[in-house]
Amino acid sequence: IRADADRQKTILLANAYRDAEQTRGKGDAQATATYAEAYSKDAEFYAFVRSLNAYREAFSSKGDVLLVDPDSDFFHYLNSQKGK
Repeated sequence: IRADADRQKTILLANAYRDAEQTRGKGDAQATATYAEAYSKDAEFYAFVRSLNAYREAFSSKGDVLLVDPDSDFFHYLNSQKGK
């Protein structure tokens, strides 16, 4: 009985993992299509959104220290009042 339950558990987990990966893949494909469409409509806005994502990732950890030249391209949108 225990061996059968373990086998069923393994199958269930494998199927759940497969389904999760398929869902993640579909989501990634949709995100990629959305980014491509945004870029084709407004390249500057696309660059702005990508910069915001980079800022979010760079400043997400409370314990990390980030040393970056304030004149670098990384802070392009933060240094400009117009965002350009």
